[in-house]
Amino acid sequence: MDIIGGIGSFVLSLLTFVIAFAVLYIVGKKFLTEATRKALNQRDFSPAVVSLGASIAGAIALFGAVAIGAYVAGFPTILAAFATITGALALGVAFAAGDIIENFVAGIFILKDKPFEVGDYIEWNGNGGIVREINLRVSKLDTWDNEQLTVPNGELANAVVKNTQAHETRRVTVDIGVDYGTDVDKAREILLEEAAAIDGVLEDPEPAAPLTTLDDSAIVFNARMWINPRETGAGGVKHKFTETVMDRFDDAGIGFPYPHTEVVGSLDVQQTEASAVADD
Repeated sequence: MDIIGGIGSFVLSLLTFVIAFAVLYIVGKKFLTEATRKALNQRDFSPAVVSLGASIAGAIALFGAVAIGAYVAGFPTILAAFATITGALALGVAFAAGDIIENFVAGIFILKDKPFEVGDYIEWNGNGGIVREINLRVSKLDTWDNEQLTVPNGELANAVVKNTQAHETRRVTVDIGVDYGTDVDKAREILLEEAAAIDGVLEDPEPAAPLTTLDDSAIVFNARMWINPRETGAGGVKHKFTETVMDRFDDAGIGFPYPHTEVVGSLDVQQTEASAVADD
């Protein structure tokens, strides 16, 4: 009877723990995460900070539910074991998960320093993508080919990151080469007209087209246009500008150069006597 009573008492305590844990975790997680999101949004924090805060609130809800559930169920040994296991895990993580800790700390610095935010297009170490999420350990980005990149925060924190959307304006440049002998003023006029006609190109600063290079086979203009990078894509502007300029140059008789080699000199041809030619 004592054994049966002990088993029954244990089962009752276990059920109490499970029920208390489930209720506390579900309710606590929902309350803490929603309260955290609301508080951070009211203070105009970035979506990345809001996401990070919600993740931390969910982790706090989990640990709190385990501790309170064990206390309600009368499992003091569980509390002691939980504290011991937590300390051991923390020590093990510190030694065995150096990269994880490094990426976690890097994520905090990214959120603090704000070299980029969710929605920005960035480039680093030959890679590039639109930032979709900044999490505790990694950041997720989408490429122009709709491929997802999952990048450790440590790599982004230690790399030179180019943020093309950090400012309200961005300069777009396109090199256009024309034949020597071309009417420079006419060519520049066409370049400026086509640049100004593209949707999204700003009037201030106005487009420019200085002659920058005297190449072997071409004189090269550096066409310059300014856009708002959060409203207009640089790639689309480059493509549109190149196509329209090609059509206008063809209509105006302005040629696009190609590499060629011109041989200058004379060639001396001597006729060989018939007797010196072998018979077939």
